Amino acid sequence: MTDILSRITSLDWPALQAALDERGFAVTPPLLSDKQCRDLVTLYDRPEGFRSRVVMQRHGYGQGEYRYFQYPLPEPVQALREGLYPHLVPLANDWQQRMGLPMRFPARHDDYKALCHAAGQARATCLLLKYGPGDYNRLHQDLYGEMVFPLQATLLLSDRGDFEGGDFVLVENKPRSQSRAEVVSLQRGMAVIFAVNRRPMRGPRGDYRVALRHGVSTLRRGTRHTLGVIFHDAG
Repeated sequence: MTDILSRITSLDWPALQAALDERGFAVTPPLLSDKQCRDLVTLYDRPEGFRSRVVMQRHGYGQGEYRYFQYPLPEPVQALREGLYPHLVPLANDWQQRMGLPMRFPARHDDYKALCHAAGQARATCLLLKYGPGDYNRLHQDLYGEMVFPLQATLLLSDRGDFEGGDFVLVENKPRSQSRAEVVSLQRGMAVIFAVNRRPMRGPRGDYRVALRHGVSTLRRGTRHTLGVIFHDAG
């Protein structure tokens, strides 16, 4: 866990927070080594480490599949969750204030997780996703209950040479305006941090709320694995 936490600490957090505030997402350098990425991918076929498997087309979510981890989380996933959270809390609380929302998030993830569990959201939400040729993920939001931390992260675990297509897509819905789409191409180990649901945007008359959804474009070739790091738990 130490090397992951060190990489997180060394990030240019003022620049990342500024990008998140301005655009609703930010991309980091690799937070996981190639070996750590490969090791996480191998977990996918070991169902004992997961609480459930979801086949997307059965639910109209898209095409592909994913598995939710069960507690305790694998060490790299736990390190990412614990390491990223405290750097995101100041921005999350600032967003809550600007949007007029009452919830304020504690500084430590363990304390926030305890609040989730007390509210009946006690199931782990970090997940591994697997895409093959023709697979995609429809635009969605990972909410899971009333307790929602406003930021999350997705990390690419596969080498870019092993697949084509399958890019991360973020769509922003601004009131009384057409939607804006962003396409993010990651390299192995890199993370995109982004708004889960809503974020404030500054306008000439003060802040207003914009809604965001995310998904994955169609994979044209190969296999693509990603790790989703979500900070709130599920009910």
